Amino acid sequence: MASTDQDSDIVLPCSILDTDLYKFTMQQAVLKHFSHVQASYRFTNRDKARSFSRACFDRLKASVAHFSDLVLAPAERAWLARACSYFTPTYLDFLSSYRFDPAQVHIAFIPRADSADEGDIEIDVTGPWVETILWEVPLMATLSEIFFLTDDMDWDMAGQDDLAFAKAERLLAHGCIVSEFGTRRRRSYAVQDVVVSQMKRAHSAQSAGRGKLAGTSNAYLAYRHDLTPIGTIAHEWFMGVAALTGYEGANGRAMDLWEAVYPDVLLIALTDTFSTKAFFDDFAKDVERARRWRGLRQDSGDPHAFAPAAKAVYDALGIDSREKTIIYSDALDVDKALELQAQCSALGFNASFGIGTFLTNDFCKVSDSAQKSKALNIVIKVAEVDGRPCVKISDDLLKNTGDAETVDKVKDMYGLPKA
Repeated sequence: MASTDQDSDIVLPCSILDTDLYKFTMQQAVLKHFSHVQASYRFTNRDKARSFSRACFDRLKASVAHFSDLVLAPAERAWLARACSYFTPTYLDFLSSYRFDPAQVHIAFIPRADSADEGDIEIDVTGPWVETILWEVPLMATLSEIFFLTDDMDWDMAGQDDLAFAKAERLLAHGCIVSEFGTRRRRSYAVQDVVVSQMKRAHSAQSAGRGKLAGTSNAYLAYRHDLTPIGTIAHEWFMGVAALTGYEGANGRAMDLWEAVYPDVLLIALTDTFSTKAFFDDFAKDVERARRWRGLRQDSGDPHAFAPAAKAVYDALGIDSREKTIIYSDALDVDKALELQAQCSALGFNASFGIGTFLTNDFCKVSDSAQKSKALNIVIKVAEVDGRPCVKISDDLLKNTGDAETVDKVKDMYGLPKA
């Protein structure tokens, strides 16, 4: 195991499986429905006060050039077929032949006015959607790892195993069902590997706890640690479907297209691509679909407001919320998860928690242990499909992603406030 080649500046994923499972589930859906669609993705550094060095940029470019070395090994394919029976032989053949094409990735360094060696990084990925869909997560993870090897080295691994174990132990002792979701903004592969192994140890060490380690979103770490790979659907699917087919009724249409690929599995709906309000408007129009889908994922806005709103919708549709699960995945820590667990229990929902950066990028500075060593705040989002702009509004209604004119049009359509 080594995502970093100690003899060079190259940093690579450990495997083509070293990514979030939902990139593969969405890739199979794109292969079925949109195999000829072109797409582009765009990187955003949300923390404008934080810059990158030219050395970091150079190392990233050199690493991306080697992504084409990644292949699906026969043993990995066999495991994927066993662990994820919803992947068809046709898709597994496609993934076995898939190679990252570094020519699809354009990376530029934009120096600051006061320094030629510090600045921002621009990343654009362009090509067939069915191919470019796999770049997002490993690109982000690679950049984060390189940054903390190159630009910010005021940290170390001391105590990470005990910290991860203690977090998992507390969650499990309170009966939480938890998954590790930390690939994209991890400090390094080594950190995530420690986190997953310690969460598994905490699960095995339970004496009377009711909690459960459901698995990890990282397919390679699930393979490595004999865990369940966890993942369903991301904003990208709803964004792409809406751009290609229209925003009116886009949530319901995206769910129907998804269900055509996964008729009896992976039916957890992500609610906030165009706001949860807009989602529930579509959701309530098809009672039988609402019954079939196993639950909902909350990923932005006020998490404490989500379950009461969801219960009101289910009650209005005559659906027993005790049969449904809410998965929380937005900036969780232990205390927040325990509060939401108690709320869901009181309301009659099953609850589950996908916890990411809090597990895989939680560090203090070596030079001052009272100071946090902050994780990068970075995203890569689909920007266009077939030349049509993709947008994400979320439940943080003034924090939008994508073409501003399209954002305003979609907000007008859904009756949402503008900035």
